[in-house]
Amino acid sequence: MGLIPTKVIGGSTYLHINSLSCLDADAVAGVAKAELLSGVSRHVHFNLVRIDDAGVRIALLHYPDFFEDPFPSLRESWLVDMDRSIVSYRSYAQSFNPPILHRKELLLSTDDTRREAYATLTATAESIGLFDEPKRIGYRRQWLALVQEKGFRIEGHALVPLGNDESALTAVVDDDGQAPLRAGWQAARHLTAMVRYGFSAPVQSLARHGYLDGRNTVFDYGCGRGDDVRGLLENGVAAAGWDPYYAPDNPIVSAAIVNLGFVINVIEDFDERLDALTRAWSVAERLLVVSVMLSNQNNPRGEEFRDGVMTQRRTFQKYFTQSEIKGFLENVLDQEAIPVAPGVLYVFRDKDAEQRFLVDRFRSRRNGLRGLNAPSPRQREEGQKPLLDRAKAKYDAYREPLDRLWERWCRLGRRPDKSEVDDLIVLTEGFGSLPKALRFLEERHDPAEIERAAASRVADLEVFLALNQFERRKPYGHLERGLQQDIRHFFGDYAAAQARGQALLFQIANVQAIDEACRQACELGLGWFETGRYLQLHVSLVEQLPPLLRVYVGCAAVLYGDYRNADLIKIHTGSGKVSLMRFDHFEDHPLPRMVERVKIKLREQNIDYFAYGEYFEPPFLFHKSRYINEEFRNYPEQMAFEQALDNLKLVDRSVFGPSPDVFVSELSRQRWTISGFDLVRSRTIPNLDDHCGRFLTFRQLIECGETQLQTGLPNLPVQPESYNALVELVEQVLDPVIDYFGMIRLTYGFCSPPLARKITGRIEPRLDQHAAHEKNRMGVPICSRLGAAVDFIVEDENMLAVAQWVVANTPFDRLYFYGEDRPIHVSYGPNANRAIVRMIPGKSGRLVPRVVKALG
Repeated sequence: MGLIPTKVIGGSTYLHINSLSCLDADAVAGVAKAELLSGVSRHVHFNLVRIDDAGVRIALLHYPDFFEDPFPSLRESWLVDMDRSIVSYRSYAQSFNPPILHRKELLLSTDDTRREAYATLTATAESIGLFDEPKRIGYRRQWLALVQEKGFRIEGHALVPLGNDESALTAVVDDDGQAPLRAGWQAARHLTAMVRYGFSAPVQSLARHGYLDGRNTVFDYGCGRGDDVRGLLENGVAAAGWDPYYAPDNPIVSAAIVNLGFVINVIEDFDERLDALTRAWSVAERLLVVSVMLSNQNNPRGEEFRDGVMTQRRTFQKYFTQSEIKGFLENVLDQEAIPVAPGVLYVFRDKDAEQRFLVDRFRSRRNGLRGLNAPSPRQREEGQKPLLDRAKAKYDAYREPLDRLWERWCRLGRRPDKSEVDDLIVLTEGFGSLPKALRFLEERHDPAEIERAAASRVADLEVFLALNQFERRKPYGHLERGLQQDIRHFFGDYAAAQARGQALLFQIANVQAIDEACRQACELGLGWFETGRYLQLHVSLVEQLPPLLRVYVGCAAVLYGDYRNADLIKIHTGSGKVSLMRFDHFEDHPLPRMVERVKIKLREQNIDYFAYGEYFEPPFLFHKSRYINEEFRNYPEQMAFEQALDNLKLVDRSVFGPSPDVFVSELSRQRWTISGFDLVRSRTIPNLDDHCGRFLTFRQLIECGETQLQTGLPNLPVQPESYNALVELVEQVLDPVIDYFGMIRLTYGFCSPPLARKITGRIEPRLDQHAAHEKNRMGVPICSRLGAAVDFIVEDENMLAVAQWVVANTPFDRLYFYGEDRPIHVSYGPNANRAIVRMIPGKSGRLVPRVVKALG
């Protein structure tokens, strides 16, 4: 594309729409067709275009702050498959970690006055090493963290060194060393601490739902050795426990939350089981948590005893089904038991707390609102005028209570009343009244933010009301005060609210509506959608789904428990099913392996459970990036790993991938291994008869050549890297040659130092790359060029034609041509010089090397 201002990355060309007129006629027509297929217009909907090398795919990209933002964020994109006329849309409008653009000066003409400032910024970034780690620069979160690591912050179109100002540091990264998702965002760090400690499943569920924030006392009925109690105390939670064997002298006391964890399933006597349950319930002031072992095909074998089994360790186990334990609790306690995880159920004594739990359980965790530290459009407009010192001083004086008030307003979607404000006295003293404090906040924010919060809250309430009706939950004698205010404000009365919830519930039977909601979710980066089949996504994204899909998943959770115990969730659009999948080390491995799959059949009100391990080999999860998004930890590394794996052509992206045995075998054959999120070459020594590429073995590359055959020297490489270099030479050069011309005859391959000493002819081990990565006695590579080399001939072929084909079709390093009927020397290595050397007879008759640009 000549002198047109463009940026080329990985075979794709980026250009600004102002440069479209400079393209050739075919390219201009291609962009126009993509624009038509997408139903968008340049300047209005997109301002950048990406064209791949073949023009088969064209992306229309919208960077709304292209000129204002030093590293602009992508807002939305339309990816057009030109051959199939298919458009894929993706919005990053609500993403906390959108892709960002670098080196934008390359997209401007040389006479653009802004180009110099942009180029200066790029030069500064290069000088401090910001572009040295390509995996970390593509997304805003990782980029901001990297900038801070280098000791800088971004100010306008400049990189400014950080001083000792702690506020500058805080603005860039959070406590975990990650760039903040957005102003006002906070991670659930208490949950992370709980999980790391190794708490039991019921206690971890309490942490997930916010009950271990220090405001509730906890009593562990049947605490065993007391691990949970000790951990809770260390985390600042008031806790105590009793156990008939390990802590019989401890008093049984009342507490806000009582945990009856894996107790009733080990009691063989039914009456004692009832006694333990009713006694635990009697001391639970607010909530009783009950957990049991669930039955599955991997239950330990044992001797039948009463309604359970006596295990080989002579312990009793009663294995329940989820519906069985739910029915048992409800029959005994005459209270509703709410499944929150497999084998973990909540029974609330405090019905207001129960209602708050049910409302919040499927609440959307994303409303796209800014915190007070992020300027609204209204503030940006006013920012051009001097701020009123008095208003600024008042905000600074009451920043913390104002922040909490704004957060509460955003959460409720309506103005909070006095009973819902923690800082009422402070705000009244500062502003005269709560309404005045709310007006002060309203003036500092865009009204659209409050409208979005209200819409989000209405959707959450509709989900709650729909799920209440799905569960046929008995009407409450009264509504919790906050819920009363929500219904009055958003719906008018309870009957109208119930009707809205019922209408949403009935929609889950509408296959077309489910399919459309899945498509919308996919466009927002929430999972992988196969039209008419399923949407599959990570469980952390469920809370961002459209309300209809949250109800769909919520109905499944009624039967199963908390879906968050899984890693992936699959919403089957046509069959009324939801599948949950759990993997080993999902977050920390690029290819996690499935250990459990649960299929929840809504129409049959039944569950199928499948475990992997003893009888069924756990399959790998290929294409993991499809089911997460850019906000997920290690997402850039995951994308880079999958691209590297795609380059090996081991996994077909259109299917689920090969079986574990086949994949591991093929990966090993190609001498690759997985280290973290990287594919690295193996450091093992292979068997000589192992395949090296598709057509050859290592033995053929090592035991070849006249001298080796005469002497019978083993000629074995010592360095693992030498074997890897031979593999790369074969894959990149020899395999393509054999594929095109047929089998070759190797006349000289790998050459070890002992073999080199036996060769009487003229050789240059320090230059010819036949020694691969072998080292001399000083530990230095014999040939500094590294890589590997062979000499070969193709019988009945003109070797000039073969050499020309190698030059045109392979990424060789060096090629030596000796004559039309003689072997050629070819190497492949890290330098990729593509040097062509023609050996020409000199005056003495000896061949003299001459570097040429082409073989003619």
